[in-house]
Amino acid sequence: MPTSICPDCTEEVFVDADIEQGDSVSCDECSAKLVVVGLDPIELDLYEESEGERQPADDDFNGYDYENDPY
Repeated sequence: MPTSICPDCTEEVFVDADIEQGDSVSCDECSAKLVVVGLDPIELDLYEESEGERQPADDDFNGYDYENDPY
């Protein structure tokens, strides 16, 4: 089974033999979400969500005053 190194914690990450560039994996040690950026050798990078994929944090809603809604 091919391996690579997690760019976040530097631990070894096992990947499937049929993995393709752009596939995502996670590090078993630190749970970082990773993306395959190279195949020979296997190279991983931290997965970065685009703005459209990002889930809003709780702080994103703090600017809204829900208590004064007339509903």
